[in-house]
Amino acid sequence: MVTNVKRKRRYRRGYPVAVLVGFEDDHAVLWRIFSRVAKRSVRLELDGKRTDDKALYNFHESVVDALKPVLKEGVRTVVVAAPVRTTYAQDFLDHVRKHHLYLIQTKRPNRANFAELVGSADDRIKVTELVKNKKFSKLINETTSEEADHIINVLEKHLYSTGDNTVVLYSLKEIEDIVYERGKRNEFGTVHLLLTDQYLANSKQKNRIHRLLQISKNKKVKTRIVNAETPAGNRISQFGGIVFFSTPTK
Repeated sequence: MVTNVKRKRRYRRGYPVAVLVGFEDDHAVLWRIFSRVAKRSVRLELDGKRTDDKALYNFHESVVDALKPVLKEGVRTVVVAAPVRTTYAQDFLDHVRKHHLYLIQTKRPNRANFAELVGSADDRIKVTELVKNKKFSKLINETTSEEADHIINVLEKHLYSTGDNTVVLYSLKEIEDIVYERGKRNEFGTVHLLLTDQYLANSKQKNRIHRLLQISKNKKVKTRIVNAETPAGNRISQFGGIVFFSTPTK
């Protein structure tokens, strides 16, 4: 007897784009924004009143602590949102500038790009409406382009570096070999894997690339998918659409 079994459609969230932090009066919700979906990460409570400086400081610190693991993965765009006629988003950004300046210093390789948006991100429905908003799309495009340009500047410095302290690869096979060996060969410091959205969309080996992206994430490689129509994306396209670069630990 032949039984027709429907194959379960594989869930794809796409590639990471940004982190959205939605502030409310007594809590904040972090969302991972992917190219196809928004995924709730964590809800953080304000233990006290906003008029209590110590409670507000600890609350903002808990948000920064929750952001750090995501930033280490390579996502460098953080959108901070709060309802209209509130200062919650600005209060948090002021906290970052005062206590975590290293996160926004332009010359640091691991800096983040923070942007502010008016609107509530308290639940999935509100986040969906917010993400579909043209202002959000414009904000993401501006911040991710700035972020990509910064990474490309780092790459350019490595390309023209003299000596043997730099690894730059453009071949998918070579990149796979070095990423899959990462951990056995731990001589590398900061590692980046960049590819354009066009390269990913047009590739006939999407499963292979998605596997590379997942393993790269697991092995702490900073991965970014860049809009091919931006200056940074155009530069990556000159390498064939994908580039890996790394410097060894000192």
